[in-house]
Amino acid sequence: MHADAAVAAPTLIYKLTSIVKRLEPTQIFPQTQPLEVELGSGDGSFLVNYAKLHPERNFLGVERLLGRLRKLSRKGLRAGLTNLRGLRIESAYFVEYLLPPQSVSALHIYFPDPWPKRKHRKNRLINARFTELVHSALAPDGVIYLRTDDEDYFLQMQTVFAANPSFRLVETPAELSAVITDFERNFHARGVATRRSAYAKV
Repeated sequence: MHADAAVAAPTLIYKLTSIVKRLEPTQIFPQTQPLEVELGSGDGSFLVNYAKLHPERNFLGVERLLGRLRKLSRKGLRAGLTNLRGLRIESAYFVEYLLPPQSVSALHIYFPDPWPKRKHRKNRLINARFTELVHSALAPDGVIYLRTDDEDYFLQMQTVFAANPSFRLVETPAELSAVITDFERNFHARGVATRRSAYAKV
């Protein structure tokens, strides 16, 4: 066997050593920097481009589908990013059980599954309890950024965060708004309106 055959191919996908112990972000990235997390990172379009703009921050993409994570990894490796990693796990479980308290400076949730049928709405990621989990995970003054094309889900997002006095409505920075996701690009191409909102931890 060739000497290099046993060497694992480079990847930005971080393999969990436990699904019951909380993450230690300093073990995931080579440098200790403020951490931002995207829940449902799709093909990595947003996170790779945003990580390029901010080498002074670390970025973790959480995605359930391995094929999408592999795209994120390939794009990040091509860009030479050391501040980007991907993690394969379900988003709600990750926020509740794996994120350490006050460990994240920003959470990004863009175009989550809207579960449009009334009987399925209980499956939506963003609900009243989720705001409490987010509050625990965010560092002081941390922000959650939201985008969706679904008007009903957007109303639900606004309602649950407005009802939680531990958050205040803030503006999404223009620089961040300009970095779009793969879903967003498709929506814009079809003339579908998208909505966004942001809430800072009080």
